[in-house]
Amino acid sequence: MLRTLGTFSLLLLTTTGYSAEPGFKILFDGTSLDGWKHAGNWEIQDDKSVHRTGPGGSLTYINQRVPDDFELSFEWKVGKGANSGIYYRPGQYEYQILHNQLHRDGQNPRTSAASLYFCMAPSHDATRRAGQWNSGRVICKGTVIQHWLNGEKVIDFDYRDPKWAFNLDLLKKRGADLASRSGQLSLQDHGDPVWYRNIKIREVGPDENIRHKTVIPEKIGPEVLEAERKKLQGILDRRDQANKK
Repeated sequence: MLRTLGTFSLLLLTTTGYSAEPGFKILFDGTSLDGWKHAGNWEIQDDKSVHRTGPGGSLTYINQRVPDDFELSFEWKVGKGANSGIYYRPGQYEYQILHNQLHRDGQNPRTSAASLYFCMAPSHDATRRAGQWNSGRVICKGTVIQHWLNGEKVIDFDYRDPKWAFNLDLLKKRGADLASRSGQLSLQDHGDPVWYRNIKIREVGPDENIRHKTVIPEKIGPEVLEAERKKLQGILDRRDQANKK
């Protein structure tokens, strides 16, 4: 019998995360950072989470590259106004981690928590308060990308669909190509307090039904779109200046 995402209705979160499930490889179990590379600025906490404690850069899993088709699950929490992210494919291919209410990126759904950063907005804000644990999930198969937050599917789109041409172009200008594969999982150090735990991944099989059904992203108002345009232009200008040096 083909396994479908209906199975995950059984995976209700508790305060300690997803229950064990066959097929997942545990990348961080709360006891060791074996397989992870960092500059000493990430530390394991008593609650079996890993916490960014100082400057030094991202925490990157180096023992395995992310499969082309995969499911990644994790838990995260942030301090007030904090920003981080999970990079799972090359370039700016990021599941945004954010305290929406106090960080400026929370003003734009396309850069808010659980967004595919600077590309696709979630359908709505499903975050919990700063200091509380959130559950996250990323499922990718072929050209379909899904982001989940606290048990809700907030992003589901097939980037081959012409309706998303603007989104693809936006991310490409930012520095990523949605066709990119074989990245390393990386937890971003943005200089802010952030915690992660229960990180695990599995490969999605070729015959697996991930129940793709497009989720409509949250609408973005004209003032926010203008601010986004200016932000992008700043990125492009700085890139041009760097290339001229």
